[in-house]
Amino acid sequence: MRVVKGYEAGRKALERGAQRVWDAASPEVLDGIEARFGERLTPRQAVQRVLDDVREGGDAAVRRYAEMLDGGAPEPLEAPASALRQAYDDTAPDLRAALHTAADRIRSFHEACLPKSWMDAATGLGEQFTPMARAGVYAPGGQAAYPSTVLMTAVPARVAGVEEVVLATPARHGVGPNQAVLAAAYVAGVDRVFQIGGAQAIAAMAYGTESVPKVDIVCGPGNIFVTLAKQIVYGEVAVDGLFGPTETLVIADASVDPAVCAADLLAQAEHDELASPVFITTDASTLDGVRAEIDRQLRTLPKREIASAAVANQGVAVLVDDLDQAVSLANLYGPEHMCLLVEEPRRLLGGIRNAGGVFLGEASPEVAGDYIAGPSHVMPTGGTARFNSPLGVHQFLKVTSVIALDEEVFHALGEDAARLAEAEGLEGHARAARMRLDRTPRNAQ
Repeated sequence: MRVVKGYEAGRKALERGAQRVWDAASPEVLDGIEARFGERLTPRQAVQRVLDDVREGGDAAVRRYAEMLDGGAPEPLEAPASALRQAYDDTAPDLRAALHTAADRIRSFHEACLPKSWMDAATGLGEQFTPMARAGVYAPGGQAAYPSTVLMTAVPARVAGVEEVVLATPARHGVGPNQAVLAAAYVAGVDRVFQIGGAQAIAAMAYGTESVPKVDIVCGPGNIFVTLAKQIVYGEVAVDGLFGPTETLVIADASVDPAVCAADLLAQAEHDELASPVFITTDASTLDGVRAEIDRQLRTLPKREIASAAVANQGVAVLVDDLDQAVSLANLYGPEHMCLLVEEPRRLLGGIRNAGGVFLGEASPEVAGDYIAGPSHVMPTGGTARFNSPLGVHQFLKVTSVIALDEEVFHALGEDAARLAEAEGLEGHARAARMRLDRTPRNAQ
């Protein structure tokens, strides 16, 4: 983990570059693309080819890419509904109980977030919230399976009132999806499950095929190819965001237990070699203690190779003068997860501007957000917390403005509307306004 001291050094270390993670590719990734596609394409070029082929070729193209990229294409592409119930029945009772607990908490949180349609009779203005008809959620299945992601995407969609929820998740080597993922789909009330992954799954949901229905929004995390596919299909469908490797930023003072702080950083580092564990502290001895704890805990971590690579390559520890400087650097970085392991975490909350989720104190670890707290763990990464939000009911709702002006209200406003129209050279607009102004309001007769 790289160590820098002072605010200015920290600022330089945490400034994000212009290139997004989803546009970068290691030589190993490029070699893999070349081995599969027969030529050296960039990830974006490879994804564009997959999207184009699925758009034109439908199910046949999906199967071809499943064979090429996942080692096999299941037949049929859609998992039978009975498979979800069977997976649920076969799941260990303690895991079933955990799935229900998580789903209940996710549901309760998002029910509290639901906006309400409104109409003000006095002004004649209001808003109507309407759920999308069909949502497509994606659950990765590369290095690991993520039943929690199914809950964190499908449950908010259901709470929002989406009529049909479609899940795409890969089936490796022609074998069906992970059984825990199918059990989570059953608990979340997913309507249909398709055994496909990668960019071909995003394309199938965005464009529709003979088997896969076209959706209104594609949501959920994924690898570089899934993320690029979501970026390209945006406009054809809505997307929840573009998510790169996970990142956690911890702010700590002298009150923190170094072992707890190190555990939180490693919990995210074990996800991916490209994960970013960032540590900012006001105390030099705490900095030394956390670094020592990271080294100690890595020795027994099953995924130590992945976590060690993340710590070595993206890990940054910054020593600053005070917590105000720490918050300023954290806002500059805009992490997916921001953990406030300080004596008075609530005092810092009002100063946080850019973060997907903020975790206050040792009793609210980031791992609770991943699984059980309630808010969706699908959160903005790569600095996009500056303008994007975690996945929630709002992404599944459309807002329609409602305008129902009283005749007297329009007579009071119409001339100004006409003047603005004339200022823009739109005489037809001005005439449409004045035509109504020439009439006497009914209630004035």
